Amino acid sequence: MARLNLLEETRFEKLPVSVYEDEHIASKKVAHRISDIIKSKQRRGENAVLGLATGATPVEVYEELVRLHKEEGLSFKNVITFNLDEYYPMQPEAKQSYVKFMDENLFNHIDIRRDNIHIPDGTLEKEDIAEYCLAYEQKISAVGGLDLQILGIGRTGHIGFNEPGSAPNSGTRLVTLDDLTRRDASRDFGGKENVPTKAITMGIGTIFKAREIILMAWSKKKAPIIRKAVEGEISSNVPATYLQLSDNVEFILDKDAASELTRFNTPWLVKDCTWDAQLIKKAVIWLSREVNKPILKLTEEDYNANGMAQLATEQGPAYDINIHVFNQLQHSITGWPGGKPKADDSQRPERAKPARKRSLIFSPHPDDDVISMGGTFIRLVDQGHDVHVAYQTSGNTAVWDTDVLRYVEFAIDFKQSIGEDTAHLEKTYEKMRKFIDKKQPNDLDIKEVRDVKAFIRKSEAIAGARYAGLEDKNIHFMALPFYETGKKVKNPVTEKDVELTMKLLQEIKPHQVFAAGDFADPHGTHIVCFRIILEALKRLRKTEDWTKDCWLWMYRGAWQEFEVHEIEMAVPLSPQEVQRKRHAIFQHQSQKDRPVFPGDDEREFWVRAEERNKETAVQYHELGLANYEAMEAFVRWKF
Repeated sequence: MARLNLLEETRFEKLPVSVYEDEHIASKKVAHRISDIIKSKQRRGENAVLGLATGATPVEVYEELVRLHKEEGLSFKNVITFNLDEYYPMQPEAKQSYVKFMDENLFNHIDIRRDNIHIPDGTLEKEDIAEYCLAYEQKISAVGGLDLQILGIGRTGHIGFNEPGSAPNSGTRLVTLDDLTRRDASRDFGGKENVPTKAITMGIGTIFKAREIILMAWSKKKAPIIRKAVEGEISSNVPATYLQLSDNVEFILDKDAASELTRFNTPWLVKDCTWDAQLIKKAVIWLSREVNKPILKLTEEDYNANGMAQLATEQGPAYDINIHVFNQLQHSITGWPGGKPKADDSQRPERAKPARKRSLIFSPHPDDDVISMGGTFIRLVDQGHDVHVAYQTSGNTAVWDTDVLRYVEFAIDFKQSIGEDTAHLEKTYEKMRKFIDKKQPNDLDIKEVRDVKAFIRKSEAIAGARYAGLEDKNIHFMALPFYETGKKVKNPVTEKDVELTMKLLQEIKPHQVFAAGDFADPHGTHIVCFRIILEALKRLRKTEDWTKDCWLWMYRGAWQEFEVHEIEMAVPLSPQEVQRKRHAIFQHQSQKDRPVFPGDDEREFWVRAEERNKETAVQYHELGLANYEAMEAFVRWKF
C-alpha cells in the first residue's frame, strides 16, 4: 500500500527523485554512493571511472570524500576521473579554471594518481579542439566507460555546458554559452564581460553512456528548472529533460530545490492531505488564481473540479473556507508596522503595546534596508518609534574601481582648497591608480582600495537612513569579520560575528527586529547574516527577559518576495510613500544605473523594488482585497 501511495504521489515525475532535508545530508549520501563504487571496484581489482562536475553544488560531496580518505582510509589509487567541462579559453592556473577548482576541492587532498585525472583543456588552439574532443571520448571508452556521472543543473536546464538546443546524441565538443549561464558566472569573473563565451563540454550522448547518473540540486533558486526537468515534456529547450530517457538516472535534491514539484507545491493534486491552516490558505489562494476568481466567489464546483474536493468535504462548506482565508489575508494588512496604539490587536499582525517600540532593522548590505523595506522603515520613524538600523557588512566588494579614484581625487581637491598638505594622499592615490591599472578580474583589492569602497558605501547608507528620518546615533555599522575578505568567497562565521550582534541587541533591547529572510541562495550574504542574528537571539533568550517580547520579522531583498500565502504582515504604501522609498534608494549612488553585482535582473534596484511591491498589491487585489499602490511583505520567525 505504501508503494502505491508513493507512485500516486510522484505520478507527475518522469524520473526517480530522492529528496533530503538539506544539502549537507544529500551531499553525504552522494559521497557514500561514490565511496561504495570505489570500494566495490577495489575488491574486484578494477578501476572506478567517475565523471565529475564543478560549481557550488558538488563542493560538499568532495569535502566528504576528502574526509573519508583522511579519516576512514578511502583510497583513490584505483580511480580514473573525467570532468564534464571547462571554459574556453582558460588557463589552468586561472582562479576560475575547473583545473584549479578540482585541485582545491578534491585532487590535492586525496591519493589519486595525477595521470588518472582528465579535465578538458582550455588552452588548445581552436583548430585542435575537434580532434581533442574525439580523443577525450576515446579515452573514456578505453577505460571501460563511466561507472558514475555526477551532474549539477544550470538555470537554463543545461547539464555540463549542454545549453538549450543541444542534441540528445551530442558528444564532447566546443559550445557557445547561454547569456543566462554567463550572467550566473559573472560574480566569479568580476563581471559578465569577463566570462568566456565558449566552453568545452561532454555531450549529452556521452553522459548517457554512464552506468549511473546522479543529478544534484540545492536551494529554491533551482526549484523552477528542476520542476521543468522532472515533470516537463522532453525538449531541447531544457536539455536536462533528456535525462527522462535514461533508465540509470536519479535526481538527488534538498527540499528547497524540490519545493516546486507537484507533490510538494500542490500536494492536493496527488494525494489526500492533512489540512492545517497554512495548507488551506495556500490551496485556496492557488484555486483563486487557477480559476481566475476572487476568493469570496469560489464555489463548491471550483473545489471539486480542481482537486480540492477533500478540503470542501472535510472543512466545508466552501464559502466558510473562503471567508476564513479572506479574513486571514485581510488581517495581515496593516498601516501600523509597529502596532496601532490603543487598538484591539487580537487580529493585527503586531502588538499595540508598547505604543512606542524600539525597532532594529538589520541590513546585510548597506542598501538592503531601503530597497527591501524602505516604506516600512520610513513609516516606523514617522509613527514615532525608536528605530535603529544596523549595517552588518561593509559591502566593499560592490563598488566600481572608477568610483574609488573619483572619490580620492575629490578628497585631494578638498584638502588643497582648505590649505592642507596633500602629498601623502597623492602618493596613496598613485599607488591605488597603479594597482587598478594592472588589476585583473577578481584580483583582491589592496587595503586602501577596499577602505575607500567601504567609506563610499558607508556614506551612502548614512544618507539613506537620514532620508528615512533617522538620527545619526541610531545608525550602526557592524563590519562583521566574516565578510571582510575583500574577495567573493567569504570567511566562515566565527564567534566574533555572533558576539558583535549580541552586544548590539543587548544595547538596544528591541521589541522588533527586522532581518533579511532570503534563503534562495544558501551561500549568499543574506542567509549568513540571518543565521548570525538567529544564533545571537537564541543565546540571549536563555538569559535575558526582554527577548521574550522581541519579535523577529523577515523581509526579502531585491530579487524575490514571499508568496502571498506566507505573508503575515503586509504594509500598504501610498503613491507618495513609494516615491519617498525611491528617493531613499537613490541615496545609494554607487548602486544606481549599473551596480557591480546586478544578478540576472537587468533592472535597477529601485525599479525591481517598486515593481515587486506593486505586484504584491496586485495579487492581494486579485484575491478580492483592497487595491493599494504597493505593499511591503513580512513573515514572522517563530522561535
